Amino acid sequence: MIKMAFFDTKPYDRIWFDRLKDDYGIKIKYYESKLNSDSVVMAKDYDGVIAFVNDDLDKSTIDTMVDMKMKLIALRCAGYNNVDLKAAKNKIDVVRVPKYSPYAVAEHAIGLLLCLNRRIHRAYIRTKDFNFSLNGLTGFDLRGKTVGVIGTGKIGQVFIDICRGFGMKILAYDIYPSMENVEYTDIDTLCKKSDIISLHCPLTKETKHIISKKTIEKMKPGVFILNTSRGALINSDDLAESLKNGKIGGAALDVYEEESDIFFEDRSSEIINDDTLRILLSMPNVLITSHQAFLTNEALENIARVTLENIHSYFEKNTITNKVEG
Repeated sequence: MIKMAFFDTKPYDRIWFDRLKDDYGIKIKYYESKLNSDSVVMAKDYDGVIAFVNDDLDKSTIDTMVDMKMKLIALRCAGYNNVDLKAAKNKIDVVRVPKYSPYAVAEHAIGLLLCLNRRIHRAYIRTKDFNFSLNGLTGFDLRGKTVGVIGTGKIGQVFIDICRGFGMKILAYDIYPSMENVEYTDIDTLCKKSDIISLHCPLTKETKHIISKKTIEKMKPGVFILNTSRGALINSDDLAESLKNGKIGGAALDVYEEESDIFFEDRSSEIINDDTLRILLSMPNVLITSHQAFLTNEALENIARVTLENIHSYFEKNTITNKVEG
């Protein structure tokens, strides 16, 4: 039987993996710890690991896995910026889940936009205290507004379709344009013309800090920024400063640049030593969720099924499916 070590386990992770693992002849050992150079030793005598976005698969971790004769890193996510692919090349194979539910992420992005724009999160808190004042809750009509979409893969395409349903105008930017009937433009033009900018691209050398002081200066005053992709697409300090001076009218974030040691955990009884995050959370025009855009039943089932299929194909069929190339 194939043996895999599953790291950074949460209760919602286990539901579909437990239902499906026997169908693929895979034994899973669950660990709550994140995978890193210290915890990787717990996977000794296993064939590979099942890892998530905040596991640290750096050179040290990968070298230890290779020394332990492990053969596969199975990412249960689409992103792989946390993997040192150079260290893994020709030593250990890496597979991923390239898509699980573009609807889950795109719909969450729309939910964030609606909530931020109409101040629903603030209204909810007020009415819980029997405060029914409408002061400070004014939003704007989405119809007729221009939304700039950075990244037009599966998620970006679904997001665009939803925005069209609201009667919004679409501008798009992508290094590899893939949609028809969409107006593609350069990043500067997108920044200048968009009332709302939503990020749906992977994190690469080219896209890191694609939203920074340089691009923010070109944006309309009062622009809204949405990010449901990767935190490091935005320079967090530049974002915070632009929110403080009013250049950016609001930000809705499901990801954060320095989230790896914070998100997915209950930190309510701790002091968070991240001044930028604390500033962002203190602002009334900022809405932050904890990387939950993917979290639907449909997405969790697809993540489990594709991950298990990737593992089964690798060990039983000698076929590498959804391989991440270094």
